Amino acid sequence: MDVLSLVGLLLGLVAIIGGNAMEGGHLGALVNGPAFVIVVGGTVGAVMLQTPKNVFFRAFRILPWVIKPPVADFEQIRKQLISWAYRSRKEGLLGLESIAETEHREFYKKGLHLMVDGAEPESIRTLLETDLMLQERLDLQAAKVFDGMGGYAPTIGIIGAVMGLIHVMGNLGDPSKLGAGIATAFVATIYGVGFANLLLLPVGMKLRTVVRGLALEKELVVDGLVAIAEGENPKLIDVRLEAYTQRA
Repeated sequence: MDVLSLVGLLLGLVAIIGGNAMEGGHLGALVNGPAFVIVVGGTVGAVMLQTPKNVFFRAFRILPWVIKPPVADFEQIRKQLISWAYRSRKEGLLGLESIAETEHREFYKKGLHLMVDGAEPESIRTLLETDLMLQERLDLQAAKVFDGMGGYAPTIGIIGAVMGLIHVMGNLGDPSKLGAGIATAFVATIYGVGFANLLLLPVGMKLRTVVRGLALEKELVVDGLVAIAEGENPKLIDVRLEAYTQRA
């Protein structure tokens, strides 16, 4: 679990709510149903309009990565690849067949099967890097969905503010109705700017960081598997892959 993400979110909320209380405000003043509907509904609708269906749904599937990102142990992966290299050197590439059958990670499994089936090292690299690139591209597009929301939310908040002011102007003769319109106007602006800067834009940035980390893991695997397929000395493979553990 990424504790820093949780702490950051809570700190931002506490800072705003606490600052509001220090100025004599109360939490109820920041709760406004119409403003929430305008900002959230308008923001999600605008993003749905611009985003392909598969990217939109992928964005919400990877959203939990903000709190619980998939973490790869680069050192452990390196050791595993080296053990496969020694086994291949001793038993040949067919010696990896039993490992391929029990491997549960699809990317690793595909690479192992390609080696066992006798694919050329460059073909293995090309196929695996294509998979890597396409998955990374999809996930980065999914992360940008939250960037898009972060861009639209403040503007939708302004629309909510203008709508609230229109409501106010239409009820100038009835002071009892002025409060609701003014509240919607100001709270909608707070929601738009707050959601964008405290939640949506940071989420998009965090997801892009996680996606790049996953891509780096796969680059490590590609380099290791291709080196094994080429019959490179396991000690040299170890030296080559050590650079990844330093970058992770």
